[in-house]
Amino acid sequence: MKQRVSALLREKFGREVVLEKPKDRSFGHFATPIAFSLAKELRQSPMKIAEELASSFNESEIFTSVESVKGYLNFRLSENFLSEYATWALDNETDFAKQEKKEKILLEFVSANPTGPLHIGHARGAVYGDTLYRLAKHLGYDITAEYYVNDAGNQIDLLGLSIALYARENILNETVEYPDSYYRGDYLDGLANGAIEKFGKEIFNDETRYKELALWAKDGVMEIVIDSLANLNIHFDTFVNESSLYNDWDRVMTKMGDGIYKKEDKIWIASEAKGDDNDRVVVREDGRPTYLAGDIVYHNQKFERGYDHYINIWGADHHGYIPRVNAAVEYLGYDSNKLETLLSQMVSLLKDGEPYKMSKRAGNVILMSDIVEEIGSDALRFIFASKKSDTALEFDLAEFKKQDSSNPIFYIQYAHARIKTILSKSDLSENEVMSATLKNLDENADILLFDALLLPEIVEDAFSSRQVQKLPDYLKALAASLHKFYYDCRIIGTKDEAKLLKLLMVVGLSLKTGLSLMGITAKDYMSKEEE
Repeated sequence: MKQRVSALLREKFGREVVLEKPKDRSFGHFATPIAFSLAKELRQSPMKIAEELASSFNESEIFTSVESVKGYLNFRLSENFLSEYATWALDNETDFAKQEKKEKILLEFVSANPTGPLHIGHARGAVYGDTLYRLAKHLGYDITAEYYVNDAGNQIDLLGLSIALYARENILNETVEYPDSYYRGDYLDGLANGAIEKFGKEIFNDETRYKELALWAKDGVMEIVIDSLANLNIHFDTFVNESSLYNDWDRVMTKMGDGIYKKEDKIWIASEAKGDDNDRVVVREDGRPTYLAGDIVYHNQKFERGYDHYINIWGADHHGYIPRVNAAVEYLGYDSNKLETLLSQMVSLLKDGEPYKMSKRAGNVILMSDIVEEIGSDALRFIFASKKSDTALEFDLAEFKKQDSSNPIFYIQYAHARIKTILSKSDLSENEVMSATLKNLDENADILLFDALLLPEIVEDAFSSRQVQKLPDYLKALAASLHKFYYDCRIIGTKDEAKLLKLLMVVGLSLKTGLSLMGITAKDYMSKEEE
């Protein structure tokens, strides 16, 4: 709807027009402050300009009225337009809220080290990234979801050591001394037993083979990670291994030109000149590359693949890392404005109002898989998509187990199931319902129809602003409107039954489409009714 109105106004005024939704519904469906922006140019008051603009609109298939209110132009959409748009949406369900954006985007997210299962912090970035991906796909962007596998460096060496220590203590029954840093958790048991089948027990007491053990084990860890993500309905198009990039380091280093220099037997990037706090080491004295070196090669590879835009989703603790990567992109000869880095804040988890206790089997983290098992993937996805990713999130598991209106995902899914139940009780055929016109609705029904047809604008806004929480906020409001309408309006057996059922079908379509874009399946039936 908004696109159609925007296009009409752009053609009429010869410029882009800002459209807003009036807070007071009595003012109409859309409003624009264009008269205020024209006031200086025309040297007239906004109110006078708005009055003249309003009177310039002739009868239209789209508008029933265009009015001037305190300098704003207010537009009321025609019943014909709303009814025809609703019918089109129901006839073209898979195309509803879709667009044909042309931009090619590379989206990298999660990218956790392949040293253990994903924890609850990883889940937030995973849900945020996957929801952005789904929104972009629906809008027609050519987007690729990529996972960067950090399979090089000290964390991989530590994986081999941790498996060996676990095996020596729990399988070989030796007394071992653990270092301050090592990996823990039940997943090590499967890796250790798999290593026995692959290499034999002797590998656990041969420190020279710990690297070999780690490189084999990281593939097993990635299988655990991929399975956990799949249980959350998250899948990736491509994977890039850090270890595969270093053969290209010499070429990339040459490409950096004056952006790197040698001092104190180390190689540095001159990132301070590009806005970083200090210059950063990229190659140590002993010739080993730092983590930043891998990221430099990786981002060069990204840009060489020729996308229009690049999005990284990182944990909030990587905030200081952004300027040094942007500096590298600039030294490589690329436009750092094409690289967008979004941050995902930490998560605090409660259970019945108390801090969630970590299980001994998980080590020192709360496993994502444990929470999915406890409350389900739908609830977890909804929670993590329902608040801005760069703000702290605290939630109580108990709240999302409730089967009532206090649980927002239950409330929304029940709204969809309620619509399906009402439709099943009608004796009208599908053709009778679809043939009905959505004209002469009362005020409440008209508002519900307009709100249901707003989904395309919500989808575009949620993606373009990178604020995916706008989608669950919309779905919660639409579900609340649906439930209220159900209690206030009798449907089955009335003279308006067909048109009201058609209205409910439009609401159901928006709920179903919106949930799908969050990676959640709309339910057609729910056994316990919220009252």
